[in-house]
Amino acid sequence: MDGIINVLKPPGMTSHDVVQFIRRLIGQRKVGHTGTLDPGAAGVLTICCGKATKIIQFMDHTKEYRAEVSFGTATSTLDSFGQVIKEQDCSSLSLDEVRDGLQKFKGEIEQIPPMTSAIKHKGKKLYELARAGLEVERKKRRVDIFFARIVNAFDIGTSNPKVIMDIGCSAGTYVRTLCSDLGENLGCCAHMSFLLRVRVGSFGILDTFTLEELMEKKHHGELGEVLVSLDQALSNLPTVKVEDELANAVKNGNSIFFETGTEMQLQGNQLVCMQGPQGVIAIGKTLHKNKQVDTINIQPVKVLV
Repeated sequence: MDGIINVLKPPGMTSHDVVQFIRRLIGQRKVGHTGTLDPGAAGVLTICCGKATKIIQFMDHTKEYRAEVSFGTATSTLDSFGQVIKEQDCSSLSLDEVRDGLQKFKGEIEQIPPMTSAIKHKGKKLYELARAGLEVERKKRRVDIFFARIVNAFDIGTSNPKVIMDIGCSAGTYVRTLCSDLGENLGCCAHMSFLLRVRVGSFGILDTFTLEELMEKKHHGELGEVLVSLDQALSNLPTVKVEDELANAVKNGNSIFFETGTEMQLQGNQLVCMQGPQGVIAIGKTLHKNKQVDTINIQPVKVLV
């Protein structure tokens, strides 16, 4: 099976647990996900099977979340699963203050990854060090918050107000860190008390399948129907149609000259999806463009067949 399964990850499972489930379900080892989702969180987890594991790095990894911020309590893990390390009366916090404070995090910002993340430090994952009671210095990372907007609020005027917000962000963004930093910026400690991932690239939550639905599909011999094709998963890249006579050259890793014509505006140093008569055959990179004859040289960087 070659393609992507859009899974609705339930809370309580790790992303690796879901990968193992899919491996057993489809009976093959070549399975991977496109980005970890916290064990306590639910939502979109895109699972790549077979040849699709080769395109993970080229897919659209922008993400959208719905998150709840609980003010007045800080935890060791920045979410509701850690130990409470600080409490504070936040009854004076107004919704307008939260809304204004949230706007300061839009655009490019710097984050310090939490100790509960899967980032490695000297060969060890941070969450492994955290479990051992260790904390190490982490480098700041630049991330991009495309939008951040409040959709609901509860218990405003009490010591523990809560706000639900929608967030669109780049890959590598830690929503729990955003929630904690928002509270700190407002002078009121906070943690992330709920997280739902609603989109990864072009994969939305309305098109997901639960693990139970996938088992039912397999029982009825309909598992192939849930697979999203490689070309659909690479819709973020321009598609270059490779004719039969050039397909073998691409499969052998050789560059080709492609006539851009008037329909496609390609630039140098640009990734493209190279599609042959039977489907996607490679990811290519444009090398240089000849403006006089309207052709561009494309070098395969990842051959998929």
